Amino acid sequence: MAVVLGPNRYGKAEIRLVHVERSTPVHRIRDISVTSALWGDFTSAHVDGDNSHILATDTQKNTVHAFARTGGVGEIEQFGLRLARHFTTATPWVTGARLEIEEYGWQRIEVNGSGHDHAFFRSGGEHRTTTVTVDRDTAHVVSGTAGLIVLKSTGSAFRGFIRDDYTTLADTDDRVLATEITARWRYTSTAVEFDTLFPSIRATLLETFAQVPSSALQQTLYTMGREVLTAHADVAEIRLSMPNRHHFPVDLTPFGLDNPNVVFQVADRPYGKIEGTVLRDDVPAAESAWSTFPGDG
Repeated sequence: MAVVLGPNRYGKAEIRLVHVERSTPVHRIRDISVTSALWGDFTSAHVDGDNSHILATDTQKNTVHAFARTGGVGEIEQFGLRLARHFTTATPWVTGARLEIEEYGWQRIEVNGSGHDHAFFRSGGEHRTTTVTVDRDTAHVVSGTAGLIVLKSTGSAFRGFIRDDYTTLADTDDRVLATEITARWRYTSTAVEFDTLFPSIRATLLETFAQVPSSALQQTLYTMGREVLTAHADVAEIRLSMPNRHHFPVDLTPFGLDNPNVVFQVADRPYGKIEGTVLRDDVPAAESAWSTFPGDG
């Protein structure tokens, strides 16, 4: 039997960075977290302790900071592409790079009815995401949003499911439907207007959730994905994760009160977790864009 080194990668995780654009009196900020991962010819480092092929993770952190200074951040997708292409060309031993970026939103504080030039407040828990993968001559961009909490107080039903000896859930034609959307979509190319497409795709997700009657969260997920692909030719596929934030009507009969779906107990766990992919059947698959361990195989 021989013991050999399998697929491996390394990088710098969660490099926190705020970039302030000061070219005008009205400042603009981009607040991001960057995680890098490199793969390639690193066998000697693992097997022999020889670091001559290693670009230190501290160097990767410094590169992120320097690139923000020399070219700004701009679209996080383009920032990730710049970094990934640099890392895969800076040394002959790095054959692939992945940059995962989260962006946190800030809004201007209103003073006398208008947004202040340089004062902001943090906007909610939702954040924009992107994962850029460059492997030799191939590049992929997967973007999305996470932490987007939505709720509709009617227009949702759940009935007709399997009943067995362990089923207690009752059918319902009117329930609160709440979830936290994590949506990630793969673009068909790296030459698109990312900052234009992101709000449009996000709006499609929200409008579909709000307007389309739901017979199950699975149906809602598929319909949201279908509408994104229908409206945006630059999106090859979309993957959605939507945990069901259960709202159970409270039994108020012990107090002589009815409850026509107005008072709910919110259960944080356990929860149903609905996940799925919606994709075009005429666009080639690109699993390397999604792989949790690039460089496998």
